[in-house]
Amino acid sequence: MDCSIALLADRQSALTDLIELFVAEWTPWYGPQGQGNAEADLVACMTRDRLPIAVVAQDRDGRVLGTAALKQESLGAELGYGPWLAAVVVVPAWRRQGIGSNLISAVEGHARALGFAEIYTSTNTANAIIARRGWQPLNHTVQSIRGPISIFRLALG
Repeated sequence: MDCSIALLADRQSALTDLIELFVAEWTPWYGPQGQGNAEADLVACMTRDRLPIAVVAQDRDGRVLGTAALKQESLGAELGYGPWLAAVVVVPAWRRQGIGSNLISAVEGHARALGFAEIYTSTNTANAIIARRGWQPLNHTVQSIRGPISIFRLALG
């Protein structure tokens, strides 16, 4: 899939589509009955040189394909780890085409540029992508609204 990945701060026009994607993907958290605020979380990630920071994937026509972020906190931060690859989501129709891996790669690059030696993620849906990218599982899981979630670490050195 031919797509471009840029900082969300540079593609603010993607915000509305990303809010809809967050609500659809994580309805229990971002939906009408949830505690989360997708717009506030995404706006907070519109930075270029500090956390939280997000990237967005778009096709040639500017359609939003997905996003990923690097945040100081995520599920598992209570264990003392961080920063975190978080909020990785690809539009369902575009999954399994390498977009998620490209988004993760972009976040890894920004983490290196920001000087982090390692980053973490917690996931129950992207374990295969994470493993293929060289992330190492830790012997920890955390509970989420979706059940137990594994924690992984990537050394950036």
